Amino acid sequence: MTFRSAVITFPGSNCDRDMADALEKVSGAPVTRVWHGDADLPAGLDFIALPGGFSYGDYLRSGAMAARSPIMQAVIAAANRGVPVLGVCNGFQVLTEAGLLPGALLRNAGMNFVCREVRLTVENSQSLFTARYEAGQEIVIPVAHHDGNYFADDATLDQLEGEGRVAFCYAEEVNGSARQIAGVLSAAGNVLGMMPHPERMIEAEQGGTDGRALFESAVKALVSA
Repeated sequence: MTFRSAVITFPGSNCDRDMADALEKVSGAPVTRVWHGDADLPAGLDFIALPGGFSYGDYLRSGAMAARSPIMQAVIAAANRGVPVLGVCNGFQVLTEAGLLPGALLRNAGMNFVCREVRLTVENSQSLFTARYEAGQEIVIPVAHHDGNYFADDATLDQLEGEGRVAFCYAEEVNGSARQIAGVLSAAGNVLGMMPHPERMIEAEQGGTDGRALFESAVKALVSA
């Protein structure tokens, strides 16, 4: 079975090529690039990725305008059908603005852009995105964001933790995120939003390979399904 994936590009995306390159290298299959203004996705997709960047210049709020792009209606419909969707950094912001994930991404607590490698703890190793990690495993993934401070009310945070929907937590202080949350899953488990950039850690030449297991997890789960 061929792994069929797509990467969405918005005006201001700057990690779409990185994401496509990571998916191609791990899956061995070509990736379809989809423009934000398109109304439809290619048929039969196994995986959709929303990349990092500064869609629409972060006008209004980060991800707010991108969440209302024409293509997002098709992405939302695909996610509701069970198609896996990964949103990284700005992609995570878009997913919350589109209502596919709870919470919001606020300005970093220190009001500074954070760009460095950070330590994460794998909180859930049972999802299709994280099955090749171990629960409690510490990994190193880079971040690059100004609005990565994850916020939700206490009831939502309790629900996320109680349902095992926190995928990753920061193992150090990074941006003020509630309960150090770095990545969350949808209720159905097929949507993951995370601020760190796993696509920047898939080859040793990039300084590490801790992000590769995320893509390997998804490819293995979907190709063998």
